[in-house]
Amino acid sequence: MNTVTFKAKTLFKAGIASLLLSTAAFAQEETIKVGVLHSLSGTMAISETTLKDVMLMLIDEQNKKGGINGKMLEAVVVDPASDWPLFAEKARELIEANDVDVVFGCWTSVSRKSVLPVFEELNSILFYPVQYEGEESQRNVFYTGAAPNQQAIPAVDYLMAEEGVERWVLAGTDYVYPRTTNKILEAYLIGKGVAPEDIMINYTPFGHSDWQTIVSDIKTFGSAGKKTAVVSTINGDANVPFYKELGNQGVSAEDIPVVAFSVGEEELAGLDTTPLVGHLAAWNYFMSVDTPENAEFIETWQTFIGSEERVTNDPMEAHYIGFNMWVKAVEAAGTTEADAVIDALPGIEVPNLTGGTSVMLANHHITKPVLVGEIQDDGQFDVVWETEGLVEGDAWSDFLPESAVLTSDWVELKCGNYNTETKTCGGASN
Repeated sequence: MNTVTFKAKTLFKAGIASLLLSTAAFAQEETIKVGVLHSLSGTMAISETTLKDVMLMLIDEQNKKGGINGKMLEAVVVDPASDWPLFAEKARELIEANDVDVVFGCWTSVSRKSVLPVFEELNSILFYPVQYEGEESQRNVFYTGAAPNQQAIPAVDYLMAEEGVERWVLAGTDYVYPRTTNKILEAYLIGKGVAPEDIMINYTPFGHSDWQTIVSDIKTFGSAGKKTAVVSTINGDANVPFYKELGNQGVSAEDIPVVAFSVGEEELAGLDTTPLVGHLAAWNYFMSVDTPENAEFIETWQTFIGSEERVTNDPMEAHYIGFNMWVKAVEAAGTTEADAVIDALPGIEVPNLTGGTSVMLANHHITKPVLVGEIQDDGQFDVVWETEGLVEGDAWSDFLPESAVLTSDWVELKCGNYNTETKTCGGASN
């Protein structure tokens, strides 16, 4: 082989290698990366692992449709391990190291609060799928779970009107969501004429397991001759021993009904539901809802996960709604660039699973129906009440004086907490 031929072949091989490298780099660039930030271990894994799984399903389904604007989606999954400061580290890792275009994640409000500064600093997008306490509206966050006026307030109205409840136990896990929600509920109940001595408030740590004394106290509180109910903002795996102790002490739904805001089909899957029949939960979706959209979703989910025993729940629907809204916004914007997608999201409308649609509002919350379901012995819920139409998520509670004057509007006002009296913007959150 002469020198010229050898050089030519060498250059040709180098060119092919370079082309392959550049093609690989181009392919990598063309992948739209979706961050999944849910606890896969620790006290919240009982609730959050399923949300990781449903995100993988939604991404897989979208790729079967050809991706978005011709680009395939790639899931980047991390485990913040129910460690609230670690959520912030993992969010930064997803955005800076993994270069994700959007993040779907968090469950507890303390985990969401942990990541807010990261999304603001790095100007990325978070879709948050779980009911929360409100009192927040951040430009980089889209809240697809229920605000208090889409869950807590309607549930209390139901108990008052349909069950005749006069005494209230507000039982929660000791962190921001239960404390703020119960602050709103206490103000709401007192405004409705409930005496302060008819409201009992109790908080327990994450993972709390010894419920004997607390359930005994609830029974005593409920023996005063007035119809009593428990409004539960207990989160995570503490629900398992709580409900078991209710059964052990014979607390039936007829005597003292419990309405839960953080117990759905997934949590009940690990319980003997026999002693819990008749207790309640308030959500915006139940697996038992009979619509074609829900039937298709359940079939797709059980096929993807490989089990007809796996249930669906409300936060899964919230991810379904949020993901489809994000897809439509990216398609409309023609890019995954954060500012363009954030601007495109308000006004986006997609189907929900209960037979209607959800719209992303200017305050970065969505419209949702509110349902109250009764626990059945098969771990499903029988819907016993629902709102006549969709309820718009309210970022700021009308029942707290400091919040009643605030509004959120990221379209016209470009503000998360605009004071309607002083006509000034206080920033992104309270």
